[in-house]
This record gives sequence, structure tokens and C-alpha cells, in this order.
Amino acid sequence: MLHSFRYTYNKLVRDKIPEDIDSEQGRKCKYRILDDTEYLKELNRKVLEEANEFIEENSIEELGDLMEVINAIMKLKGYNMKKVEEVMKVKEEKKGAFNNKIFLEYVDEEKRNLEEEKELKKDFREG
Repeated sequence: MLHSFRYTYNKLVRDKIPEDIDSEQGRKCKYRILDDTEYLKELNRKVLEEANEFIEENSIEELGDLMEVINAIMKLKGYNMKKVEEVMKVKEEKKGAFNNKIFLEYVDEEKRNLEEEKELKKDFREG
């Protein structure tokens, strides 16, 4: 009796992955092409995946993977590096960069600040 094992991924992968899988004897994959809305959603998920992998290893390879996803988002959104650098420069002039290694511990305020509370409750800050 022949056994078969299915491994479900349901994630965005690099362009040559299906070809690589199908070229191995005893392996076959199923995939589909995403529309732009699904693609952006999956790229957003992929940014988190690659960022976490970079955090785990801090390697240039993982940084390259993260940059690859960011480049794909830029391409989909019609952004180019020149425009991104312009936006970065404006923000740097207004708020600074991250060169001085400043770690904000807390802010005391005399009255409740709902905008600050909203910012602090964002999901990615948990952990």
C-alpha cells in the first residue's frame, strides 16, 4: 500500500519553488496565482515572517530575504527607491533617524492622551 503525506503551507513563496518541488521524484505541489489584493495581503504577512527570521539570525541572507519582500511591495505599489529615499529624508529632517541609539522608556503626561494609548496598543508592540 502506497502512503502519501500532505504538508499544507498556504503561503507566498518565491517564483521557482513550485518548479523545484515538482522536479523532485515523489513530490508534487499545488499552487495558484494571486490577484493583486491577495498578493499585497500575503506580502504583508511575508514581511512579518522574514522580519522574524532576520531577528532570529541577524544574517545578511535573512536581511536579503526581507529586502526582497519589501522590493516586491514597492513594485506592486508603484514606489521607486528614489521616492522612498525622499520620504525617508523628510522624516529624518522632521524626527531624526536611528543613529543615536535612543531608547524611550516612558512619558509622563498631566492628562490622558488617547492617541498615545492607541499607539501603544498596536498588536506588533505586544511581546
